[in-house]
Amino acid sequence: MSTETWLNALQEHGYRLTESRRAVVEIVAATSRALTPMEVFDSARATHPDLGLVTVYRTLEKLEALHLIQRVHQPGGCQAFIAATQGHQHLLLCQKCGRVTFFEGDDLDYLFDAIAQKTGYTIQEHWLQLFGLCQMCK
Repeated sequence: MSTETWLNALQEHGYRLTESRRAVVEIVAATSRALTPMEVFDSARATHPDLGLVTVYRTLEKLEALHLIQRVHQPGGCQAFIAATQGHQHLLLCQKCGRVTFFEGDDLDYLFDAIAQKTGYTIQEHWLQLFGLCQMCK
């Protein structure tokens, strides 16, 4: 999706399109890395020095609520964000550069069936993230 698509979605849902909000959207939409709110803040402030950290957090919350971005949980506990994909996909996250690669995992049904059988749970949803080093960081 393009930056304009994201901005239009925000506007359609009643959010004002300020220059600060536009800067946040441009940074997140243009990257293939998982970015923390602080990384978004630092990058966007290069061109928008008046940007506040609260605006970054609020904009990220709104983009997540509209399913335009998704939260990435990292081993260190800090949450980052990446543009959402269409359909159900899982992520591979490089622990060195933060690059995210999406993959489909339909062949995991046997694992979920075994877990459900062992625990008695009815698994209704899952979210899978794998961590390692991308080809460039090995």
